[in-house]
Amino acid sequence: MEVRSSRSAEAPHYWFAAKSHGWGWGLPLTWEGWLALALYVGGLVLAATLGDGRAFAIAVPALSVLLIAICFVKGEPPRWRWGGDR
Repeated sequence: MEVRSSRSAEAPHYWFAAKSHGWGWGLPLTWEGWLALALYVGGLVLAATLGDGRAFAIAVPALSVLLIAICFVKGEPPRWRWGGDR
């Protein structure tokens, strides 16, 4: 008799849901996803208020690449969706 752990039978624990239309991710599903999004927005606000224009110009792409990488690793697999096919 084979014993399976309950963890392997569960669906993957995604932080971000895939968008229902288009490609990419929508709103976070978990507190970890909300924390990642809050840190992204906080980093942008911090760069905008404390830095000069160059700091903000560097922070936007750097933080965006980091958030997209987190979405790739912890989000539902991205693919083009036409809507209604969750």
